[in-house]
Amino acid sequence: MDLPPDDPEALQEWRAKRARVQTVLEENGLRYFRFGRVLPQGTPLEDEPQSVLAPTMPRPTKPNQVEELLEVVVRGLRRAMHPLTHRRKGVQPLSFGNEYDVQDLLHALLRPWISDIRPEEFTPSYAGSSTRMDFLLPAHELVIETKIVRDRPHGKRIGDELIIDIEHYRKHPNCKILWCVVYDPDNLITNAQGLKNDLDGRRKSKDGEIVVKTFIF
Repeated sequence: MDLPPDDPEALQEWRAKRARVQTVLEENGLRYFRFGRVLPQGTPLEDEPQSVLAPTMPRPTKPNQVEELLEVVVRGLRRAMHPLTHRRKGVQPLSFGNEYDVQDLLHALLRPWISDIRPEEFTPSYAGSSTRMDFLLPAHELVIETKIVRDRPHGKRIGDELIIDIEHYRKHPNCKILWCVVYDPDNLITNAQGLKNDLDGRRKSKDGEIVVKTFIF
């Protein structure tokens, strides 16, 4: 009775049903008030508590550590994709078919919380080549690397790709923590937990030290 539907096509039907309910109540000497209250006509309406009139919406609190924030955002990526891939009738749905799509969504979710996000910064050379990191959070000395599993052969070699990336990031002066975020929509990685166990943890070499954390979703 109080909240109209978002769908414009359903709004007219909602208004008609609401009017019929009010008419029936009035014919029986009753009246509808907000929040589902039905009282006899002429009954004085007591002052409503402030908590009912203007409910206070809890404000989101920023996690104390950036890792806590990333944990929530990264683990919720698939849920965040759902309303964008299943949009209302007549609106073009979005797709997440490549790494750039996933990166853009992750970037958008992090921007309200983290002021300095630097995408696509080059890493130092390793084995004769350098690479672009997806996101550098310099205030936290943290890098986020995103991958999408394209097919089954790629699922078999994605661990090798990440090992090479780790060696690149280990040399970067502002990277002490690396989060590897792997989107595997078709579950093509045959042993996801084994891959995590192989990659996660603290890695040391003469070139530096880095802590790796892997998420596969």
